[in-house]
Amino acid sequence: MWAEASITHLPLSYDKARGAEIAALYPSLEGRQKALIEGAAGSSQYLAGLLAKEHDWLEASFSQTVQASFDAILKDADQPDLSTSLRVAKRRASLLIALADLGGIWELEQVTDALSRLAERAIQLGLSQLVTQAFEGGKLPMCSVDDLKTDCGISVIGMGKLGAHELNYSSDIDLIVLFDETRYEPDDYAQVRQTFVRITQALVKLLSANTAEGYVFRTDLRLRPDPSVTPVCIAMEAAEHYYESLGRTWERAAMIKARPVAGDVVAGQAFLVRLKPFIWRRHLDFAAIQDAQDMLLKIREHKGLQGAMTFPGHDIKLGRGGIREIEFFAQTHQLIFGGRDKTVRGARTMETLAVLAETGRIDKSAADALRKAYPKH
Repeated sequence: MWAEASITHLPLSYDKARGAEIAALYPSLEGRQKALIEGAAGSSQYLAGLLAKEHDWLEASFSQTVQASFDAILKDADQPDLSTSLRVAKRRASLLIALADLGGIWELEQVTDALSRLAERAIQLGLSQLVTQAFEGGKLPMCSVDDLKTDCGISVIGMGKLGAHELNYSSDIDLIVLFDETRYEPDDYAQVRQTFVRITQALVKLLSANTAEGYVFRTDLRLRPDPSVTPVCIAMEAAEHYYESLGRTWERAAMIKARPVAGDVVAGQAFLVRLKPFIWRRHLDFAAIQDAQDMLLKIREHKGLQGAMTFPGHDIKLGRGGIREIEFFAQTHQLIFGGRDKTVRGARTMETLAVLAETGRIDKSAADALRKAYPKH
């Protein structure tokens, strides 16, 4: 249950009338439970809309623990009409997670992990349905029923915040979609790739399209190798050749957080293992360090963030000291030291900062300051 003692924080209601109106929809709740509803509704128009739309479901959910309710959302998302069921799951999960966050029931890591698990579930359900439909439609004649257990060798790699279990409420999901060409005869490559490209395009539409029920996650495929000329799904061997011959410093940094999130996870993990020499170099690469510095300057220039920092209008995500710069700081140090020190290769930003301090790579005071500022963004 959402015990009174588990709710340690209560948001202050900015629009008290709206908060009271929404709280009235929850007659069975009282005390801190009702105050949490009122404060959330009075502080956020978006949450007020969700609280009104989902009041029957949420009121019943208060008889369970937050974790049990969240697990039920993920389970119930598996329906024939995925377009609708995934959007309902996103809506309910967003509301549940926000209340657990605002009420102090969940820590930051639990919040971002739950959002990441929701994205993984949506990607996996969508991918499996689309692969099965292609198989049943005769588009993958070289696959067997047993191959469907691993989605016929297509693998979705989660990048950035999804890869690190750090999704926040407004995050897009960055994906690289690959297929294991070793499972197919060379004569079948063209048909396999064509089918997987269409599946990938359909998956993006399923997740990103804004329907009457909303959208699931905005989805970005532009982190794949050479996105201006490559299809949205490419063979793993082709991707490896690209990184070995043309991979850039920012792509090395991006791969630090990469992990398989759907499809053939084993093949996806093997692909990332083969990329380790590209990501982690044993010898200091001063050109790469300069590249990293140049990237930071280019980001500031592109976003118009040069010059002195001012509080009014400051971009807390992309601006100086913002979440991107904290992540960039951690990843740059990982690229410098990770070739010889495996302990600093973690995907999560907060854990990485702690390890960098513990190993003497950065000052503990700097790590503490960055870790303290990061959750506020």
